Amino acid sequence: MRVLVIAESADRAEILKSGVQLAGHELTEVLPLDSALSPALARGKPDVLLLEARSPSVDLLDRLLDAMGSTAVPFAVFAADASTQVIESGVRAGAAAFVVDGLEAARVPAILQVALARFDYISGLRSELDLAQQKLAERKFVERAKGLLMKARNLSEDEAYHTLRRMAMERNRRMGDVARSVIEMAELLN
Repeated sequence: MRVLVIAESADRAEILKSGVQLAGHELTEVLPLDSALSPALARGKPDVLLLEARSPSVDLLDRLLDAMGSTAVPFAVFAADASTQVIESGVRAGAAAFVVDGLEAARVPAILQVALARFDYISGLRSELDLAQQKLAERKFVERAKGLLMKARNLSEDEAYHTLRRMAMERNRRMGDVARSVIEMAELLN
């Protein structure tokens, strides 16, 4: 696994480097907080990030997210500030682990495992949520298209549903896509 370390303190960066080595992972680079993050991410293509900052600011977390772009990378935050605001900002930014005053090389391998496991779990939940939202949107399209068919062709709800289903099967398309086409065609004709 490739690990990128972004650290405020050179001493604490050394602890993180030791922890990454203990875990048997490859350290791609150690960057100071004020570094350009996008080029480092492109250069090192890390599988996980370790961010060390006494009190990670919202701006720092935003810079990190901007640098990641559409390719989310799991990251763990090591901080000294235990304030609710800082922790909430880190979690909202997507930190898979947030460790306050617990930076020891021997703990880094387990923290990396937790960060990866939590990232995978949350990614799975997001995928499930996206799928559920897509199905709900499709269902709304199907209901609207059924209503249009019922009105235009004087069909019962069941007949309208079967008409949409038959059209989807004949065209080898999802019912939601056929429903969208019916709605677009109705809008075009009106």
